[in-house]
Amino acid sequence: MNWFLWSLLSAVFAAATAVLAKIGVSHVDPNLATAIRTTVILVLAWGIAIGLGSHQGLATLDRRSVGMLVASGVATGLSWLCYFRALATGPASKVAPVDKLSVVFVILLSSLILGESLTPGKVFGGALIVAGAIVLALSH
Repeated sequence: MNWFLWSLLSAVFAAATAVLAKIGVSHVDPNLATAIRTTVILVLAWGIAIGLGSHQGLATLDRRSVGMLVASGVATGLSWLCYFRALATGPASKVAPVDKLSVVFVILLSSLILGESLTPGKVFGGALIVAGAIVLALSH
C-alpha cells in the first residue's frame, strides 16, 4: 500500500479512537484512561514489531534517532493526555476537529524545521482546515 492508503486508514482509526475514547472516558479519570490506552498500544506495537522481526533493528539505532523518537514519544504522551482531558469535558464532534489543527502545525513546522516547501496549496488547505475547525467548534 502507498502512503495515501495508510494515511486514510490512520484517519479511520483516529475517528474510531475519538468515539471509543469518548465513551470510555465518561466514567474514568482522563489520566487513567490515557495510561490504559497507552498500555494497550505498548503491547500491540511491541507485538507487531517482534512478530515482524522489526525489533532486530534495535542494535543499529543511533543516538539522534533514539533522541528524536523519545522526544516524539513525550510529545505523543502529552498530546494524548490533553486529548483525553478535552474528550472528558467536551463533545467528541468538537474536540476532534480542533485536535486536527495539528495538520496546520505540521505544515508550518515541516516548513520551518524540515525545509519542506510552503506552497500556495498547503497554505490554502491549511486555511480551510482552520476554518473548518472553527465552524465545527462553534456549531451547536
